[in-house]
Formats: sequence, structure tokens, C-alpha cells
Amino acid sequence: MLPRLPPAAPGQRIGLYGGSFNPAHAGHRHVSLTALRRLRLDRVWWLVTPGNPLKDRGALAPLAERAALAGTVADDPRIAVTTFEAAIGLRYTRDTLRFLVRRRPDLRFVWIMGADSLATFHRWRGFREIAGLVPIAVVDRPGFTLAAPGAPAAAALRRFRVPERDAGRLAGLAPPAWVYLHGPRSDLSSTAIRRAADAGGA
Repeated sequence: MLPRLPPAAPGQRIGLYGGSFNPAHAGHRHVSLTALRRLRLDRVWWLVTPGNPLKDRGALAPLAERAALAGTVADDPRIAVTTFEAAIGLRYTRDTLRFLVRRRPDLRFVWIMGADSLATFHRWRGFREIAGLVPIAVVDRPGFTLAAPGAPAAAALRRFRVPERDAGRLAGLAPPAWVYLHGPRSDLSSTAIRRAADAGGA
């Protein structure tokens, strides 16, 4: 049985924001609101993953717990939280995008990532295929403004970069296409929040 996806009307522009959300925080919400405004999206889906293959899963809170907190933090009717990847055993972004593009060809998807993720994007399984499946929006993060655009994946995809002034058109462009969004940044991170919580409980 196929999992139920968040509701969306044909033709809508949907931002996909994947991650462990361990825990979700105001920085995730900031990125999503930035994407909704700058990319002219109709919705953003938070894809709460079973676990990032590139990260240590030892400190990962239960999926249901992470999803529940994400819903509380999102606090916006345009942001939907989903755990469908776990329901069908998906671990890699490439496979998730293959599934969504096949399942909902009537929607215009955009993958959203922070600049810190762009810095390691070349290590993701099939990063070139990911770029070929949906347009990508990279939201600036403190400490990565200069480094991320020079990262290996950014260099490999340089000719597909869209001027920031055209960000509102991204969802309607055929991939590969990506944009780097500058502006107000959040320095919050799930890792720092977990460390602070651990230190407070020590």
C-alpha cells in the first residue's frame, strides 16, 4: 500500500525540505518561510527521514517524536510534515525524488537545502541525478556564504545556476537548475541544540 502524501492540487509548486529534524527548530522554519516567499511556492513539505546515511544515527530520536515536534515548530498551514520515506523504506534523496516525480508528475517540485548541505552534496548518492530530477534552491547559512558556492558539487553544476533575481521562476524551470538565496540567516543547528541539551543534563 502506497503511503499518503500531503495534499496538493495539480500544478502547485512544492518545496521539499528533507532532513532528520533531530530536533526541528526555528532555523528550519526560517529556511522554509524564505523558500515560500523567494521561490513563490505554494507549500513546503518537511520530509522527516528515518536517518541520514552520512550521519551518526546513534543519537537519533524516534521518528514519531521528531515528526510531532516538527509539526509544532512549523506552525504554518503552508508547511506539511511527512514521514512517508520510512513507510516505504527509502533512505536516499535520489530514491525519494524518483518516487515523488513518478507519483505526482502534476506537481512542480523544488528541493530545498541549506548551504551547509551544498558543501557536502557531492558525497550524496547520485547527486547529479538528483539535480536532474528537480530544481534545487540553496539557502545561505552562516559560515558557508563563501565556501558553499565553491564546493565540488556547485562547481560541477555551475553552468546550471540561475541568477538569484530569477528565483521566483525556479519551480517552473526544467532541471538541472539551481539558485543560491542570500539574505537573513539563522545560526541554529540541530547538532548544537542536542549538545546544549546534553550539557544541561550532565
